[in-house]
Amino acid sequence: QVQLVESGGGLVQAGGSLKLSCAASGSGFSINAMGWYRQAPGKQRELVATITRGSSTTYVDSVKGRFTISRDNAKNTVYLQMNSLKPEDSALYYCNANVPSYYGTSTNYWGQGTQVTVSS
Repeated sequence: QVQLVESGGGLVQAGGSLKLSCAASGSGFSINAMGWYRQAPGKQRELVATITRGSSTTYVDSVKGRFTISRDNAKNTVYLQMNSLKPEDSALYYCNANVPSYYGTSTNYWGQGTQVTVSS
C-alpha cells in the first residue's frame, strides 16, 4: 500500500543540527497530515511536530523554536529540520502519514524509524 522511508538520522554533538526526511511511496494515494514522533528508551512515543496539506504546523513545546517541519506535496515527502539539538532530543524518530481511503476513513502509516543521538 503506502511505504514510508526515513533518512537523515545520526550522531551529533549538542548544539548541532540534523535534517530528517521521510518519503512516501505507493499507488494512487494522497496524504492529509504528516507528522514526526519520537520514542526514547523507557518513554512513551511522543508527538513532535505535525503539518497539514496546506502546511499549517504544530510542535511540542520542548522543540518549538528549534525544529521546523515542512513538506513537499509533489514529492510526498516530509522533513524535520532540527537545530540546537540537546541530549534529551535523542530518540528513535518515526514518520507518520495519514492517508484517506473511503469516506470517513483513513489509515495512519508509519516509517521504520531513524535514530537520532545527541552527545553532550
